[in-house]
Amino acid sequence: MVAEVVFVNPEVGTTLINMEVNVYDSINATPVYGEPHGSTLSPVILVYSDDQSVRAAVTAALGKQLPGAKRDHKVVDFATADALRLYLAEKRKVDLFILDGEAVPEGGLGLAHALKDEIVGCPPIMVIIQRPQDSWLAKWSGAEAVISHPVDPFTLGSKVAELLK
Repeated sequence: MVAEVVFVNPEVGTTLINMEVNVYDSINATPVYGEPHGSTLSPVILVYSDDQSVRAAVTAALGKQLPGAKRDHKVVDFATADALRLYLAEKRKVDLFILDGEAVPEGGLGLAHALKDEIVGCPPIMVIIQRPQDSWLAKWSGAEAVISHPVDPFTLGSKVAELLK
């Protein structure tokens, strides 16, 4: 099915990048996830793990600024997948997901796969795995990067910086 959307009198120079358009009431465009390339806003990194010590380790490893970054980043952590989904339902800014593959009851690998299926233009996802044998599952999940427990601050920082470019 092909649908045609016509914008009447759009503002000159307005570019709709990564937008959601509601055509039922009136035409309005609101950002969904992330910011257009070149944004000056701080990147937002979402961390999911049921284990508070994992969330604390990731947050501490990320520090205030990533290697080579020109601005600070913001870390928002979640203990449950439902809380993370609620955050996403509110259409808040997300630039990167870091998900714990060992989280229970919903693991980060399954959550990564669901996010890739559910979010158009999904931001990059990094998963943390316990066993090297789970690398194939991380690939199946659609994650762009994989790191291992325990979290190495140098590896994490460099991979996150690479994903946010």
